[in-house]
Amino acid sequence: MTNQVTLIEHPLIQHKLTLMRQKETSTAKFRKLLEEVSMLLAYEVTRDLPLEKVSIETPFATMDAPMLSGKKVVLISIMRAGQGILDGMLRLIPSARVGHIGLYRDPRTLSPVEYYFKVPSGVDQREMLVVDPMLATGNSAIAAVYRLKETQPQSIKFVCLLAAPEGIASFHAEHPDVPIFTAAIDDKLDEHGYILPGLGDAGDRMFGTQ
Repeated sequence: MTNQVTLIEHPLIQHKLTLMRQKETSTAKFRKLLEEVSMLLAYEVTRDLPLEKVSIETPFATMDAPMLSGKKVVLISIMRAGQGILDGMLRLIPSARVGHIGLYRDPRTLSPVEYYFKVPSGVDQREMLVVDPMLATGNSAIAAVYRLKETQPQSIKFVCLLAAPEGIASFHAEHPDVPIFTAAIDDKLDEHGYILPGLGDAGDRMFGTQ
């Protein structure tokens, strides 16, 4: 992949993603799998977090040991489906700050409509991980990142389960500076803007709605 698109092909992620794709997977199992995959994604996406040496005492000696340097990351959930990835990542990074941006897709125009926005203060010293299960048309992700850039974070990464080639192209046409991390790049979008073969509507499958 390019430097701006990272395909995370860890076997455990791919196995669990296949289980999520299956239409017979229950809401409870889908939600659990999403949490597990999200923890694994967080592990991969945070590989480049900076470290610094600090002096500690073990039960036997004093040593200089590595710890995360600087301010902790901010996790930004694109509501509502982003909540599933957020919950999993918080299991691995419990000290992270959390922000939310509420967007829904107008079914006629496929354009995003914002209804909620709240992020922590002081993000200029923090890396943002923006999470949403699907990068389909890219419209919601594009709008979310534009709003988040207004807060002037130190850096932004976009993390998703599935991406469509059309969504990747649209997103990087607007935000070439923001890397995408995804577990799969699927074939295409259908006429309604859904990813094929995909896994259905992530929010509906996570919350048991239609």
